[in-house]
Amino acid sequence: MKHDDLLASNCAIERSGAVLGERWVIAILRAAYFRARTFEDYQRKTGIARNILTERLNRLVAFGIMERREYASGPHRALHEYRLTNAGMELYPVIAAILAWGEKHTGLINGAPTELVHGTCGKVTHAKVVCECCGDELHPHHIEVRPGPGASSPAPPWTPIG
Repeated sequence: MKHDDLLASNCAIERSGAVLGERWVIAILRAAYFRARTFEDYQRKTGIARNILTERLNRLVAFGIMERREYASGPHRALHEYRLTNAGMELYPVIAAILAWGEKHTGLINGAPTELVHGTCGKVTHAKVVCECCGDELHPHHIEVRPGPGASSPAPPWTPIG
């Protein structure tokens, strides 16, 4: 199965993985959360080759995760920036969870290279997935997976916007 074939799957995890699982996408999202805006910002913060960065940014725009906005125009060309859309902002808990997992399981023996400080209380915090109803932390042994309303109908392929 090809990576893009996952876009037609009737599984939200596989469909998400088809876009988010491409090489460099997490690095681009990390840069966006760390306030990258221009193509040059993304290139500098990630070190991605320009042609690959262009393709990945275009794909994130096409899937509605980022938007490309003109912020200035000059005599030779318009200048653009790449901003997270609401869908892109909603990925933040996913990225924060990956950060928390990485801090714990990737051999960072000298401690975490970054900390998340909650702006409201000023404390260092870590991602935690909780039940939206009772607030308990979610654990795979305490979750039952059952068919949802879309389980019996085939999912339409998820295709880029443009």
